[in-house]
Amino acid sequence: MKMTGAQALIESLRGEGVEVIFGYPGGSLLPIYDVLYDTKDIRHILVRHEQGAAHAADGYARASGKVGVCMATSGPGATNLVTGIATAHMDSVPMVAITGQVPTFAIGKDAFQEADITGITMPITKHNYLLTDAKDIPRVLKEAFHIARSGRPGPVLIDFPRDVQQAELDFEYPETVDLPAYRPVLNGHPKMIQRAAAVLDAAERPLIYGGGGVNSSNAQAELLALAERADIPVTMTLMGKGGFPEDHELCLGMPGMHGTAYANYALHEADVIIAVGTRFDDRVTGKLDMFAQNAKFIHVDIDPAEIGKNVAPLVPIVGDVKRVIGELSKKAARTKHPEWLKTVANWKQQYPMGWKGDGLKPQLIIQEIHRATDGKAIIVTEVGQNQMWAAQWYPCRETRQFISSGGLGTMGYGFPAAIGAKVARPDRQVWDIAGDGSIQMNIQEMATAVHGKIAVKIAVLNNGYLGMVRQWQTLFFDNRLSHTDLAVGTPDFVKLVEAYGGVGLRVTEESQVRDAIDKAAAVDDRPCLIDFHISRDENVMPMVPAGGTVDDMLVD
Repeated sequence: MKMTGAQALIESLRGEGVEVIFGYPGGSLLPIYDVLYDTKDIRHILVRHEQGAAHAADGYARASGKVGVCMATSGPGATNLVTGIATAHMDSVPMVAITGQVPTFAIGKDAFQEADITGITMPITKHNYLLTDAKDIPRVLKEAFHIARSGRPGPVLIDFPRDVQQAELDFEYPETVDLPAYRPVLNGHPKMIQRAAAVLDAAERPLIYGGGGVNSSNAQAELLALAERADIPVTMTLMGKGGFPEDHELCLGMPGMHGTAYANYALHEADVIIAVGTRFDDRVTGKLDMFAQNAKFIHVDIDPAEIGKNVAPLVPIVGDVKRVIGELSKKAARTKHPEWLKTVANWKQQYPMGWKGDGLKPQLIIQEIHRATDGKAIIVTEVGQNQMWAAQWYPCRETRQFISSGGLGTMGYGFPAAIGAKVARPDRQVWDIAGDGSIQMNIQEMATAVHGKIAVKIAVLNNGYLGMVRQWQTLFFDNRLSHTDLAVGTPDFVKLVEAYGGVGLRVTEESQVRDAIDKAAAVDDRPCLIDFHISRDENVMPMVPAGGTVDDMLVD
């Protein structure tokens, strides 16, 4: 069938089952947007900044498990996607980013709104393409989606010159992908799995340390089966939240810099650690040569580059987490570790999570959101204290329930990602837990949510500071609060949201918290923001200082 390159793009997206594009038009995308004018089966959501498009596609992907799609014009439009692409790359999120480009004959000549976006994004994409021939469009789209979603997921960028969009081709969408050099290993080596089972069977103080790979591979059931079969306590990273039910008696919560004290002590004292779909991030390990010195490591990951990168495992297993853990749970013996679990229980009793002092507490707010939503909301966060409080105080029972920028730590991520998550899961309440600093980085997406009738809820934990930076300055820089005070110049969020056409609420007292949450939950046709005026000097605890060890942990 004869069609233009722009039409071939849309047909290819149909072939991949794409339901929504988050985008912002521009001159180099006009042929594509002209086709979108008549397209009824693919929803286009007009964001107000291209970074918002990337984060929304990211949130959509994490909430749904599908590939998120974003689109931006050439030059500044494309470069505005970079932070969102880097965020998705660090957290292994499947995304296809489509960028307009100047005509092929103008590339390299500093044409108006030209940027070498394939060169710019090479380090932060799983793969990228510059289309120079319209006949390659179907193949490239098929490959891009396959690469984005398979193996270790990640973002793929397709740069699309305007003249290629207008050129004609005979369209036929391929049924299969032929990439001989790209063959992700899915099944773990049987001998390595058998060896891992033997090491686990002999362990006296075993621990499962799970990460985002558990959620990416939908391996919650397999991980639960292994933990219960072998009687192993479990700690899940920020990216792994929801990969193991946090109300389970074997769950120790999150480890690391702001993890539970008992998870950190368990890592420190374990004799065997099975690391599942995690990369031994510095926010968990702290001082690497002092991390879990008593432990033998079993490391399961689909990306061979992660095996041995930070910690040398006794048993390395490359493969899909769901498949490998499923096999391992069949081979591991049914064991009990009563003394080890008694030790862990004592740590839980000795170092419980809690808070002290007067004023409106962020921990209480998040607990109330948990109660009001029966623990079933999708929680999206910004970055900073708000992120850590959300991770600590909103326990999750299921995968794809907690969405946050982990590796890159991107402020401004949460609100547009929440929009994407709500588009993916309109049946669920979606809450963005935000700070008064981070929410302002992409507040313009309020217009996107209002226009699209996307009923996300935003809980702004407003302390008048760049809270996490202020905490570090207080604890480690003699309370020299250099450029972290936001009390002057921060807008009235209630008025701001109302100006956009959303609903704004303000809470200053503990007695108002639940009523405001219930009012927000009842808003179903537009975004609702609650401005919670919390205690200004509240810190996130526990805390292991950067580069520190469990011995340096500040518990109270």
